[in-house]
Amino acid sequence: MKDNEELEIHEDRSPGAVKFTLKGRVNAASADSLLYKLETAIEDGHKNILVNMARIEYLSSVGIRVILKIYKKAAETGGSFKIESPSDNVKNVLGMVALKEMMAE
Repeated sequence: MKDNEELEIHEDRSPGAVKFTLKGRVNAASADSLLYKLETAIEDGHKNILVNMARIEYLSSVGIRVILKIYKKAAETGGSFKIESPSDNVKNVLGMVALKEMMAE
């Protein structure tokens, strides 16, 4: 990853579901691109969204807002949103804002 790239987003689509694998930082500079990818997946009819955050170094308040927005949007469409393999930083941030229920078991 180059210095000017905040976040890498890889997606793997299957019927009705999408798994996103993220690497880097979810902050003000990268949150819009992440939101766009997640919203597009839901708009394309994918009900179940899984986001692997094992390689996320930093999650800002803007990133938390993206997560909440997609969580709500997925629920409104009868789908689900889960975070898989959160890094320690992500676990700590989600724990501080009482969002641990979004983490997949």
